[in-house]
Amino acid sequence: MTLADKVTSVRLVLAPLFFIVFVYFNSFWTVIVLWIIFIVSELTDLLDGMIARKRNEISDFGKLFDPFADTLTQLTYFLCFVMEGILHPFLLLAVLYREFGVLFLRNQLLSKGITLAASIWGKIKTITYIMAGALALAASSVMRLGFPESELYAGLRFAALIVFAVSVFLAVISFLDYVRTLKKAKGPIV
Repeated sequence: MTLADKVTSVRLVLAPLFFIVFVYFNSFWTVIVLWIIFIVSELTDLLDGMIARKRNEISDFGKLFDPFADTLTQLTYFLCFVMEGILHPFLLLAVLYREFGVLFLRNQLLSKGITLAASIWGKIKTITYIMAGALALAASSVMRLGFPESELYAGLRFAALIVFAVSVFLAVISFLDYVRTLKKAKGPIV
């Protein structure tokens, strides 16, 4: 594994840690811990790409490993926020369908010897996923700190839901872009 891949792998450790802290602990300190995990996870996503480019460590493995780590991390966050009632389960289901669809398409392309890296639409989708996650975590933090009936909580929850809905729309667009890429790669999907 390259240094960039090792940085990426940090997210695979932090995602289940976020889930455990989120589900099994509820105090002032867990709010801080959840924010630390969230921020470190997102920073590793930024750093792994910078390291790979700077050290010329861009590889087919990294092109698949990074979005894999992103997906596991983001699905973990979104599941937690759905369980807490901040995000809507239907939107999470749409994200799950999209992610499994992209996995299928990547496998199809790999069978043709092509590695599918994230497209610009996938990168934009990831940015909106991060924004939705941060807003949902802010809403969760307000609730965990004892203010679930506040206007701040309601506003953050509404903003998180709107941004999440936009991110799901962008996820569908990026999925369709991947389908187009597959069709260009010599033939039908199956």
